Amino acid sequence: MDSSKYIFVLLCLTTTQSKTPIVSAKRHNVLFLVIDDLRPALGCYDYPKVISPNIDQLASQSVLFENAHVQQAVCAPSRTSFLTSRRPDTTRLYDFGSYWRTHAGNFTSLPQHFKENGYFTYSIGKVFHPGESSNHNDDYPLSWSKPAYHPSTQAYKMAKVCPDADGKRHMNLLCPVDVSTQPEGSLPDIQSSEHAVEMLKEFQADSSEQPFFLAVGFHKPHLPFKFPKDFLKLYPLEEIDLAPNPFKPIGLPDVAFSPYHRLRIRHDFELLNVSFPYGHVPDTFQKRIRQHYYSSVSYTDSRVGIVLDQLEDSGFANNTIIVLLGDHGWSLGEHAEWCKNENFEVVTRIPLMVHMPGMTDINLTNEKKFPFQDVLKSGSSQRHKIERGPRSTALVEAVDVFPTLAELAGLKVPPTCPLDTLKVDFCTEGASLSKVMIKSVQETYNKEEQFLYNDMSGDNEDWKDAVFSQYPRPSVHPQWSSDLPDLKDIKIMGYTMRTRHHRYTEWVAFNPATFQADFNSVYARELYLRDSDPLEVYNVGNFPMYEDLVMRMRKKLIAGWREALPK
Repeated sequence: MDSSKYIFVLLCLTTTQSKTPIVSAKRHNVLFLVIDDLRPALGCYDYPKVISPNIDQLASQSVLFENAHVQQAVCAPSRTSFLTSRRPDTTRLYDFGSYWRTHAGNFTSLPQHFKENGYFTYSIGKVFHPGESSNHNDDYPLSWSKPAYHPSTQAYKMAKVCPDADGKRHMNLLCPVDVSTQPEGSLPDIQSSEHAVEMLKEFQADSSEQPFFLAVGFHKPHLPFKFPKDFLKLYPLEEIDLAPNPFKPIGLPDVAFSPYHRLRIRHDFELLNVSFPYGHVPDTFQKRIRQHYYSSVSYTDSRVGIVLDQLEDSGFANNTIIVLLGDHGWSLGEHAEWCKNENFEVVTRIPLMVHMPGMTDINLTNEKKFPFQDVLKSGSSQRHKIERGPRSTALVEAVDVFPTLAELAGLKVPPTCPLDTLKVDFCTEGASLSKVMIKSVQETYNKEEQFLYNDMSGDNEDWKDAVFSQYPRPSVHPQWSSDLPDLKDIKIMGYTMRTRHHRYTEWVAFNPATFQADFNSVYARELYLRDSDPLEVYNVGNFPMYEDLVMRMRKKLIAGWREALPK
């Protein structure tokens, strides 16, 4: 693409108003990739230990968001949140036990909006969280044009299929396998990616030219860490480090700690006899957990690469918007934590990248955009070169994805939700990222044209100045259900706010019958000075010298997301 075409694309986008579609000669397809429990442990996020060439390749042709956060660090609440662009206090889903349309409001979902605008929408793998939270049917037929596909081998998630040193098979946490010996001779993400390839071939053969919204959800690196064993060879144990902050933070209130009970029910972890809740996980096993997580990421990266390669082979690479995101992060020993279910940065922050053909891929020089990168052939000794594309350091949220995709695809953009949000089906509690994307692309590829976009200069001063997450607890002290309490048992809600320089969290009383938080009943506070403490090691929330700052942060937290939106 020459520079004149590039400037045309940017001008079309910059003149877009809040509800006006972006100019487009032909509607774009959408490929929506969701990865379970994926923290930004990727090469493109400057995490050099992890080998992820296929996702890195996508990132180099996308806007990569370095400060993206989910609204609750557990699967069902997070997915329901970003697929409806509503926050957990609106969806009223903090566990896995309710369906938003009957429990809160009949909110339009992201795929539903595309379906109602003429798209063929289809879900493969884990997109909505299966079960009660998506009405036991993945919100079909409202969100999808045909029933969702789920890989049959996911049925063995809790089965004794992991080979162990005793020669038997157990329900382990660490589970590298010979795929041919597994039930059905396959694994969930292999099945899902193969089905996605089949669907792309069908779209290619379809003469109707109906645009598609294809969502593909990958299960790994969600535990158990079950993956083809060859990926483990990429990460020799002697090269694996412990977390840089492998201890419970100084001044951390008990209510903030996750006792990671989902690890404790796995056979190999049980053998460690780690005391509840603060027992030390042996260093060697810590390294093995990290090793297996990285291996799971590389395995998932390979499956993503297979789908992207087929997207291009089917002729859709130049007219398909691609979004890739994690549903939340994951702790790998940071803060002596080993799961999610918290309010720390390491679990609220996710990878998020958006690929817009003709906009984010202007610097492309390869003949193919997404040639498959086989890490098992190249080997760990041949680390790939990571190309850097447009990046944004703006504070963004998963609830921003819905309005962003609507605007990029030329559909009606949901307006900001009113105060009485439960009565409004179509609205957003986020904001479109299109302006942030334009600024990032312009700064990366066309700096001499900055005069065209004077309204977007500076350090994202016209964007959000804070992002918000939350997590529930049944009690002040850790108990077995602390990680995922049922709604009726929630007594405390931890609300956390991330600004440019701080993370502030308040744990306050919560009434599960009325869904109301009581900020006059505060159980604990956390304040982390991220400029000097980026790992969130020192809670200074109770230090007298920071009392004024705590009060300012508290006021902003209570004011909430509306006050943080772009003005």
